[in-house]
Amino acid sequence: MKIIDKAKLAPTKKTSEPKTQSIYAIEINSITNKPISLSEFKGKTLLFVNVASECGFTKQYKELQTLSDTYKQNLVVIGSPCNQFGNQEPGEGSKIQEFCELNFGITFLLTEKIDVKGSKQHPLYTWLTSKALNGKKSSSVKWNFQKYLVDETGNLIDYYYSITKPMSSKITKHLK
Repeated sequence: MKIIDKAKLAPTKKTSEPKTQSIYAIEINSITNKPISLSEFKGKTLLFVNVASECGFTKQYKELQTLSDTYKQNLVVIGSPCNQFGNQEPGEGSKIQEFCELNFGITFLLTEKIDVKGSKQHPLYTWLTSKALNGKKSSSVKWNFQKYLVDETGNLIDYYYSITKPMSSKITKHLK
């Protein structure tokens, strides 16, 4: 007669800890509709900003470019145009890109126009705003030019409302 180890038959316990997702698994397209692989940026800090061309905070484009230029060795700034706040980004990709280049000399990465909240929220912003996915904290995007900082290993550091200037020490202290 064969003895059966009942411990091996017992169901395994599932942990109640949320399973975080890697930001590097998220897919998004550039403003020119080319795929962007966020995994290309492993080892660099990422700053995600929902941007708009007709907003009172639009002048932050200049400071975002300065931030990108100043910390280009270890930072990637990624702007995501969004028209969900006051219809302040009505243009399409080529028009947005032209506006950014002509008015602010933008060379940092711009993504396709996306939703950052609501039922059509892009998976990038679902990750940025959900503790269950990012493992750090939940938030909601309140207005244009809200910023999300992700460390070089893909962990959310924090988020900053629109009033926080891109060159603020709240952000730059993580880049030195």
